[in-house]
Amino acid sequence: MRISPKPVQSFRDDFTYTNSREAISRFPFPFVEDEYRYSVNIEPHAMSGPDGSVFEKFLDIDEHYLSEMAERAIVLKENPARCLSMKHMDLACWDMIERVMSALSADYPEHFSLTKQGDNWHWHNKLLDIQEDFVFGDSSTLPMSPLEYIGRQVQGDFAILDQRNADLFMDAGIVTCPADWSLAFDAGMSFSEWHGPVPMAREEGIFERALKYLTAIQVGRPVRRLNWTLTINARMDTSPETYPSWGNERTSVTPENVAEKVHLRVEVQVLDRMPRSNALMFSIRTYLISLEDLVTNPQWAKRMHRAMKTLPAPLVEYKGLTRFHPMVVEYLSQFDPVN
Repeated sequence: MRISPKPVQSFRDDFTYTNSREAISRFPFPFVEDEYRYSVNIEPHAMSGPDGSVFEKFLDIDEHYLSEMAERAIVLKENPARCLSMKHMDLACWDMIERVMSALSADYPEHFSLTKQGDNWHWHNKLLDIQEDFVFGDSSTLPMSPLEYIGRQVQGDFAILDQRNADLFMDAGIVTCPADWSLAFDAGMSFSEWHGPVPMAREEGIFERALKYLTAIQVGRPVRRLNWTLTINARMDTSPETYPSWGNERTSVTPENVAEKVHLRVEVQVLDRMPRSNALMFSIRTYLISLEDLVTNPQWAKRMHRAMKTLPAPLVEYKGLTRFHPMVVEYLSQFDPVN
């Protein structure tokens, strides 16, 4: 099953974003047990998942492609600093261009094509009506920086992590739909520094195990994990920079509108070793589903109720759910026969 991109819908203001029945069925539901605890939960990103699933291809292109690219353009116009790269990351950004273009053209030939004659490349993005002749490695042959050029054409946020001294540093990225974090703030930070706010993980040694695992990732063996939170309205950009636009939405949830307004927000996070620079490309692909749509799957509704009901208080606070968490639990309880 392939889902073709549909016309542009909005992730702000009137929130016209909707999921089709097919998009709901392929949503990456994150709860595998009745209780949720923070964990690394890393597994190989084998790119051979079930047909039509979000794990079938290295990069998932779905019905929201045009909408997300339109949202990215709006965010970058408002704040160009959402895309940044330190000078020593130039090669890593070209690594990303090759990885993304090669994957999209191989997996979605009806939408993308890439031809190469040595360092002279031709790229065609049929969905955005973009054609470009450029010289690989020569930034002057592109209309903007390599990172921004490719970042404007692929769903999800991207951070490029430089590896040195047995640690990872967030030294480049294009991040326009973050879940309450800021690329500008985290830029240059080490792995443990940008994960510092996560509760309960440091005491359990999760960071140390994760870092050791990630720094050992080999070329051609990407890994993935799922992360989640709850977002009010179908809003992609919940960054600290735009907090005045969305912070008060947490107070707008009522028992009457909780199913419509509260969205489960799931990130499929993939880490892939780049061959030239040895950097890690960290893609953060975000999916949104309203509780109203989620409960059309009875198993999801029951499992999410149990996970929310037993969620530790520090995680409720860390994820910013305090104001509406009880209403979410109460709403979902009606779909759980043992509550």
